Amino acid sequence: MAIFADSSTRVVVQGITGRDGSFHTRQMMEYGTKIVAGVTPGKGGQKFDDEVPIFNTVEEAVEETGANASVIYVPARFAAEAICEAADSGVELVVCISEGIPVLDMLRATRYVRDHGSRLIGPNCPGMISPGETKLGIIPGQIVEKGPIGVISRSGTLTYEVVWALTQAGLGQSSCIGIGGDPVIGTSFIDCLEAFENDSSTGAVVLIGEIGGTDEQNAASYVKEHMSKPVVGFVAGQTAPPGRRMGHAGAIISGSAGTAEEKIDTFRENGVEVAERPAEMPKILSKVMNG
Repeated sequence: MAIFADSSTRVVVQGITGRDGSFHTRQMMEYGTKIVAGVTPGKGGQKFDDEVPIFNTVEEAVEETGANASVIYVPARFAAEAICEAADSGVELVVCISEGIPVLDMLRATRYVRDHGSRLIGPNCPGMISPGETKLGIIPGQIVEKGPIGVISRSGTLTYEVVWALTQAGLGQSSCIGIGGDPVIGTSFIDCLEAFENDSSTGAVVLIGEIGGTDEQNAASYVKEHMSKPVVGFVAGQTAPPGRRMGHAGAIISGSAGTAEEKIDTFRENGVEVAERPAEMPKILSKVMNG
């Protein structure tokens, strides 16, 4: 089992002929993802690598191939519109890798997706991977291993570091979700926690947060009230100076609520074990799962 996407998921790639889109489409295909269509306006009727049909619109792609998920690799100025196009075409899961999308554009896009009953992961995220089944995005397939650990992260790079540490320790993953670090995103920590709680193949969850905002505090409260499975946390940015942007647009400390110290304290107050370094995650996980 997996959350949000599995081996049956049929994927359309928006921006399939671009530099990033073409490279990562090949990576997804090599992993076993069912790439059934691509979309590049003006290139309809062509084929990607003599295999995947290209359409001018997502609507055409969905009608012809039955695609039910989309991965978006288009420039920021077109990305919000691409998200809305996917939702408007009935795509159930939209994964947007693009970064630098204006906040106002994303406010409109996230509402549009929600009103159309679709799920958006991202933007500005590495996407997701369900080991042994499918990957939608840019998470390297060679670092994952199938197993019982669910992973949720705001940081792409830290996702890779933690997942690799888990894999090396023999702790495989059920699904790994990079939700993105922008101020406005489509899927939250709580959305993923709920899905992992209801997933029979997930035995424990790793939650990787970072400074800025209160998403981690909200997630900690949800864990205490609703999670029966153990959750282990990590907060990036513990040495970041207040008021300075650190990496993601959402990683800005404003007041005490956004600091790493406050988030770590809230985690611990709500029964979430916290690793001080990513490399500690396997040891702490083993302790909480066997304790």
